Formats: sequence, C-alpha cells, structure tokens
Amino acid sequence: MEKNIYIIRHCKAEGQYPEATLTAEGHEQSKRLADFLSDLKIDRIISSPFLRARQTIAPFAEQVGMDVEIDSRLAERNLDPTFVSDGMKWMKESFTNLELRDAGDESGSEATERIAGVIKDICESDIENTMIVTHGGMITLLLKQYDESVGFDEWLGLSNPDVYVMRVAGDSFGFNRVWEDE
Repeated sequence: MEKNIYIIRHCKAEGQYPEATLTAEGHEQSKRLADFLSDLKIDRIISSPFLRARQTIAPFAEQVGMDVEIDSRLAERNLDPTFVSDGMKWMKESFTNLELRDAGDESGSEATERIAGVIKDICESDIENTMIVTHGGMITLLLKQYDESVGFDEWLGLSNPDVYVMRVAGDSFGFNRVWEDE
C-alpha cells in the first residue's frame, strides 16, 4: 500500500523554547495552512509536544474534526540553551558531522533516530495518509536521511510554515515540497 506522510513545519513563533507560542502572524499562517491542507485526505495527525507545533495544526484539526496525537519524538532537536558563540557556524557543521555535539546537546544522528522511528511506525501501520507536525531541524535531518546532499542550506531555506509530502511505496521513499509561499 502506498502511504503519504505530510510533514509540516510549524508557523512563526515567539521563540525556540517548548512553550513558545505562535506570533500573531503565526496564528494567521495557521489559518491559511488549514485552508491549504483542506482538500487532503488525512487519516491521522501526529504533532510535536511543543506548543508552536500544536497551535500550528489546531485550526486544521478542528476544521476536519480530528484529534491530534502527541509524540515526543517529533520535538525539536535538544540543543543546550547556552549554545555556542557562533551558532550558525555550529549548525552548518552539525548537518555535515551528525555526531557533533556540545555538552547537553543531542547529536544529529540521535535526533534523526527519533524522527526515523516515527516514520518507521507510520510505515508499519495500516494508515494510508498521516500528517506529522514538527520543526525545521528535524525536517532537515529527516530529508537528509534519504538524500545526503540535504543540509544547512536546505534548513535555511525552510519557511514557517512549510509542507512536504513523503510518498512511501514498499522500500521506495520520495519527497516533494508542496507548500507555496505567498
């Protein structure tokens, strides 16, 4: 059975911490996102526990009358809040060296393992059309798992929100970006 996994990046938020709320613009984006997604046949919605992800998908879930499952494996990559002094340089290197970590950080390979577990569970289920709501770093690491050329530039190129569809047929995986910025 072919499966469609819609991968959603959250809308614009007030910050990076787990309880960061959407900005006023982010709330408007979530309504436009719900309209954009309205023609899709979705059987299941799974979200990061972070507030900005849950708020992003809430208008769509309400529109289609679906509950949203929370899966901690979709949370953003755990990085030390004190972060390194040159954060962008570190982030660029982290997509090249998936074992890179500072004290308290989660390596790229550890974060990839988390989101890959979600995809594996979806692929092993009987559900055909699943939507996951997560974060830019996690999406980039997921895409990188299937295409080694994906990295820092693709992470920088993501929008808030963003939408990809992953089509799975047997052992074949393909990605397409379907979100169209206004």
